Amino acid sequence: MARRRDCVPLDIAAMPASFHRDVIAGAVSGLAGGLMVGLAWQGQGMLSTPDGAIGWIGFGMLLAYLLSAALGGAAFGALFRYQPESPAFCTSGGLLFGLLWWIVGPLTLGALWTGHAPTWSARDAGAAFPSLVGYLLYGGVLGGGFYTLVGLHSRLYPPTDPTPLPSAGSRRHVVILGGGFGGVSAAQRLEQSLHRNREIKVTLVSQSNYLLFTPMLAEVAGGELEPQHIGVPLRAALPRTILRRAEVEAIDTEDRIVWIRETPTSPPDSLRYDHLVLALGSIPHYHGIPSLEAHSFPLKTLEDGVRLRNHVIAMLESTSADLRVESGGCRLTFVVAGGGFAGTEVIAELFDFVHSVRGFYQQVHPQEPRFVLVHSGKRLLPELSPLLGEYALRKLLARGIEVLFNTQVTGATASWVLLSDGRRLPTHTLVWTAGNHPHPLLKTLPCERNRAGAVVDEATLRVKGHANVWAVGDCAQIPNLSSGGEPCPPTAQHAVRQGAAAAENVAASLRGQAPKPFRFRTIGVLVGLGHHSAVAEWRGWKFSGPLAWFMWRTVYLSKLPGMEKKIRVALDWTIDLFFPRDIVLTAGSQPPIPPRTLPGTDESKDIHGIRAVDGLAEHAR
Repeated sequence: MARRRDCVPLDIAAMPASFHRDVIAGAVSGLAGGLMVGLAWQGQGMLSTPDGAIGWIGFGMLLAYLLSAALGGAAFGALFRYQPESPAFCTSGGLLFGLLWWIVGPLTLGALWTGHAPTWSARDAGAAFPSLVGYLLYGGVLGGGFYTLVGLHSRLYPPTDPTPLPSAGSRRHVVILGGGFGGVSAAQRLEQSLHRNREIKVTLVSQSNYLLFTPMLAEVAGGELEPQHIGVPLRAALPRTILRRAEVEAIDTEDRIVWIRETPTSPPDSLRYDHLVLALGSIPHYHGIPSLEAHSFPLKTLEDGVRLRNHVIAMLESTSADLRVESGGCRLTFVVAGGGFAGTEVIAELFDFVHSVRGFYQQVHPQEPRFVLVHSGKRLLPELSPLLGEYALRKLLARGIEVLFNTQVTGATASWVLLSDGRRLPTHTLVWTAGNHPHPLLKTLPCERNRAGAVVDEATLRVKGHANVWAVGDCAQIPNLSSGGEPCPPTAQHAVRQGAAAAENVAASLRGQAPKPFRFRTIGVLVGLGHHSAVAEWRGWKFSGPLAWFMWRTVYLSKLPGMEKKIRVALDWTIDLFFPRDIVLTAGSQPPIPPRTLPGTDESKDIHGIRAVDGLAEHAR
């Protein structure tokens, strides 16, 4: 499965002192903001009795509000964190936080309190608009006060310098290959550990100049988020790291040289290293079937998400322009291969996207778009508990999404996919999320690898047989001592922790100290199901529905690097509550492929025979 479909950990006990500082500063600032809003309400008589005194009910409401304001401020400090020299970001982030509280409070909880389901419509927003000023006032005071308090604390109690490295007489070079979660986490921790030692140089090699926040990639494909909003520029995230945007061509572990090429026509360049961190990640695995690679949409990069979104819009445009009945079914049938985290989220996002914009295409019948999820297993989301998998299946089926279990996609052309039971499903859209394998460059390394091709690590994240080569993330098989030595799953939360641990061990090796083994236990898993619904498993606790959806958005928004990106994503989500999604077809979209008739087959029987099995639920068109 594609890494990312889980949460980045939030381990309070292991958090640095700066985390506790930000939480306390946020709570104090939130309390101050709540007092100001409370005084404003009292001035308007909202908490007073007819004789002008605050009644017991009003007093109790005021205390409850101040408590919630302080807790909200603490949450703000934990989620947004302190950004040095960024008062505008903190203030605007506070205003955004107040806006989110207004959506959660009057628009959502207020509707539930009165016994109505929240619709987030323009009418509901207009009715709750008078309270918006108070929430924005709270957010502004919260953001400005938070920046002021943390800045004052940082001046009074500056952080202590890390243990200096001994002089080696010549400059040491640490090279990191890969700009994903593991590689960026390693570079950030090295910057923190070695930022005062000019004898250490850190270089990161990546094919792109941004860190892709993959938990939100399905929403880019579904038109809910702007693609650049989930890409964090590496030069901004790693100001003290040398960035080389290039392709890694070869690694010589004997002479300690990495060969890279910036463009296909440019000459290769060499990087000599003292320590090498492998964070090359994985690529889609098509099981040796060339037609799948040629006629499917992967979902690994921002370009993949934009390409899929444009293709879906192109299918709607061409179907709306072509009034022939027989042409629409093939174009508006969307097939996703893989029933894990990635596939489930993608099929849900595509469903929401098409039905959100269908009003722009009056020629498209509401029942014409078809969505099929093909899964080789016996149940949906096998990484989660059966209870949550059943809930997710019921949600998808209730919307009209067809699910096919114990079935594989074994071939594809431009106009149909071949299933393992011999059926052909006419479609122009096949999204491939049915597997990944480690980067093929790893096969050239003289080291031990597992059956999938990942390098085998020691518990310290050092590659077996190589004293100065480390590996993290999807490209490595890493024993986790917290789970009895079982290999770590290829998830984002593990990659982030592995990158930081590898960086600490590299710094320890440079200081002549012994590296430490990696230990980490999974915190939780979150999967979005679209339509304000999700499933979550957190420390053994199971959640589903709108609460899990709110957890999904809250946790991932907090983990999205950079205040600016948090604000942009939150605004995208807010706009999506009130307006349909954008259907602007950007440049580079491929024209739709003309429909074909499959010789010797009855396509209607092939399509309408799809049903969900496994005894959980059943759905047929």
